[in-house]
Amino acid sequence: MGIDTPTLITFIIYLVVMLGIGIVSYRMTSNLSDYVLGGRSLTPGVAALSAGASDMSGWLLLGLPGAVYAGGMSAAWIGIGLSVGAYLNWQFVAKRLRTYTEVSKDSITIPDYFENRFRDNSKVLRVISAIVILFFFTVYTASGLVGGAKLFQSSFDMTYTSALWIGAIVIISYTFLGGFLAVSWTDFIQGILMFLALIIVPIVAINKLGGWNETINQVGSIDPAYVDIMSGMGGTAGFFAIVSSLAWGLGYFGQPHILTRFMAVRSPDDIPKARLIGMGWMVVSLFGAIFTGLAGIAYFADNPLEGAASETVFILFTQVLFDPWVAGILLAAILAAIMSTVDSQLLVSSSALAEDFYKAILRKNASEKELVWIGRFAVLGIALIALLIASDADSKVLTLVSYAWAGFGAAFGPVVILSLFWKRMTRNGALAGIIVGAVTVVLWKVLSTPPEGAEQSAAVIPFSLYEIVPGFILATIAIIVVSMMGNGPKDAVETEFDEVNDEI
Repeated sequence: MGIDTPTLITFIIYLVVMLGIGIVSYRMTSNLSDYVLGGRSLTPGVAALSAGASDMSGWLLLGLPGAVYAGGMSAAWIGIGLSVGAYLNWQFVAKRLRTYTEVSKDSITIPDYFENRFRDNSKVLRVISAIVILFFFTVYTASGLVGGAKLFQSSFDMTYTSALWIGAIVIISYTFLGGFLAVSWTDFIQGILMFLALIIVPIVAINKLGGWNETINQVGSIDPAYVDIMSGMGGTAGFFAIVSSLAWGLGYFGQPHILTRFMAVRSPDDIPKARLIGMGWMVVSLFGAIFTGLAGIAYFADNPLEGAASETVFILFTQVLFDPWVAGILLAAILAAIMSTVDSQLLVSSSALAEDFYKAILRKNASEKELVWIGRFAVLGIALIALLIASDADSKVLTLVSYAWAGFGAAFGPVVILSLFWKRMTRNGALAGIIVGAVTVVLWKVLSTPPEGAEQSAAVIPFSLYEIVPGFILATIAIIVVSMMGNGPKDAVETEFDEVNDEI
């Protein structure tokens, strides 16, 4: 479709507002704590929506609707797994992590917390954690840039490369300027936009098709399997498919860009309210994304989308169902979803370089202003590498997200959970867990990908299991075994653990 002037104007206004927030936040950012964690000042609503928005990304408006469009209701298992995992993360990890990171020398990054929690003076734990963050977040950031490119390409008749660079420049600009406060406040606004878009689009689409029953009938007439959540779930391969989809929920415990929102909440007492807001937002948004994909099967039956184009089903709905002014707002919601995650990932990655490499190893006496600028330039460097990864026009958002999500879930998830609840855990146990989790995900991904043009044989079906499952299990075993083999944690570590328990 050609460029529509009202849509373009609405889009530009939205981008100007986001950049404005970045400029205002720039004036409020004076030290690394402000830039990385916002001075632990987030209200429950901002913390909840910014956590949700940075979590879901363009995956929620592009990847998930596309997966449902391509495979039917069986793709909804991912949403179920995510909902359960997010709730457990808010319920058991959020308050304890908020308290522990403040008690443990006011830790402001996840590697910072690991080092302080285990009194690791060697810096090894911090550096290994930072390497994992940089590796997987570069892939994760690439997924967001792919989503942004698809949005600009589909909406404004751009080439993929031009669309990729325009989206990247906008996102990088306000993250570079404002840091955590800019990211959190833009995420709050973006979360509201995403929520409204995922209510409006499926409702209008389903009404156009004649209502819910008629939509289901039309989808079922195309292929009955589309309306069966258990479709294709029989046998060993089906079992692995269900487990793999539900296992997405395990990823929440290790995502640095979500965990830092817990660390930045104004007070541990705000967590229950934030949990209620965050889970309500998430469940409604997930249902909206699933119903969008399902309605797309019927609506675009005469001209079906194929391959990576299936992830543009939400974009097409905004173009064919709505007035250009409204379409501009809904398209901005997609960009909001993409921006809200990419900015968080760039920020966590830049903090890993500034705090965990530059300050910890190269310049221990670096000033706060110097560290902030190192963080800003790190944003540029990581974004450029992500742009190279995203340059393939056939890239799928869901594929890139799933790999990075598994990497963080397996490498950090077991370490975070056990560090918060197991007093006997040691530094070496944490190190073993991070390494085993990350390496397992990388190797499993390689083994699960057959050579191009080859069919997957029965011998490699077990490797079709989502890599987060073996990674999470093996990392947990590694932590427990290695921790039990050593001499136990230092006295100061055990004393601090008891102090956190008493405070909670």
